[in-house]
Amino acid sequence: MTLTLDQARAAIRGTFEAGGEAGFKPLSAIVLDAGGNVLAFERQDGSSPGKFAIAHGKAYGAVMLGMPSSALMARAEKQPYFVAALNGAYGGAVIPVPGGILIKDGDAVIGALGVTGDTSDNDVDAGMKGLSAAGLTGEA
Repeated sequence: MTLTLDQARAAIRGTFEAGGEAGFKPLSAIVLDAGGNVLAFERQDGSSPGKFAIAHGKAYGAVMLGMPSSALMARAEKQPYFVAALNGAYGGAVIPVPGGILIKDGDAVIGALGVTGDTSDNDVDAGMKGLSAAGLTGEA
């Protein structure tokens, strides 16, 4: 399965709806395809423009390493030198904190959703609900 633009937009819309229903701060969300390319990005009113880089970094780390950014954070805590070197290899584009969610079709990674704007746990919660609303499977 290849992730489509319509699915990416639906995931972002669902993420924003979930965040709104929960009373979260304004969110920004990005969807990357399996190669780390941007399919869609949006930020809610009130979300700062710098949130693109954070959402992208969460999703990019997830898709490029095949693990949710929460797992990457756990690895960073245990192996900080490895994650620092890894981030250097990726041009500083990886942000190892929760909010980067793998999008999967069975065992295959087909992309990633990156969410930022509230606490990392709330970003993940909204993102997982957004993926579910879009009919997609996430791994956080």
